[in-house]
Amino acid sequence: MERRDEILHVAGQLFSQKGYHATSMRELAKRLNLQGGSLYAHITSKEELLLGVVRQAAARFFAVLEGLEGDPVAKVRTLVKGHLRVIAEELPRATVFFHEWKHLSPPLLEEARALRRRYEAGVQAVLQEGVDKGVFQVEDVRLATLFLLSALNWTYQWYRPDGPMPLEELSEAYARLVLRALGVREGGEDDAA
Repeated sequence: MERRDEILHVAGQLFSQKGYHATSMRELAKRLNLQGGSLYAHITSKEELLLGVVRQAAARFFAVLEGLEGDPVAKVRTLVKGHLRVIAEELPRATVFFHEWKHLSPPLLEEARALRRRYEAGVQAVLQEGVDKGVFQVEDVRLATLFLLSALNWTYQWYRPDGPMPLEELSEAYARLVLRALGVREGGEDDAA
């Protein structure tokens, strides 16, 4: 792991555990076995680290969108599983992506908002495709998008890798719930998958 990636990794852990404002650069340097001044040889500011963690998480979520293929049901199933996998594998960065990003100042805050809007638009496009093809029965695609993302995103609050339900099982259950909410009949899932 390159030094900058290591710094972002540790910063993501600290930001998710303690919060952005409660994490000091001194503490970050100590965790990395660096002198405070040495840390600034790799970064320009704490805020730059926060945006870097947000960018890394966004890249993982965008990779999920880019990997979608098949019919709308298959895409939603893959989207749900991929989104939850990113949260599970990147729990500290996902926590920062969903919560701590709000502490950025303009124009960095606008970049973070743009990343979030871009992902939301990609999810909405998947749902719109399903509506256009008559597969999903929703009256308001934007509302359905917000519902789906809210259901998925909130898992960072309670998901634990050592919890009672393995990730694959949780992902399957979520996919079934989401598809039902989109108006896909149980038999329609199997036919379309």
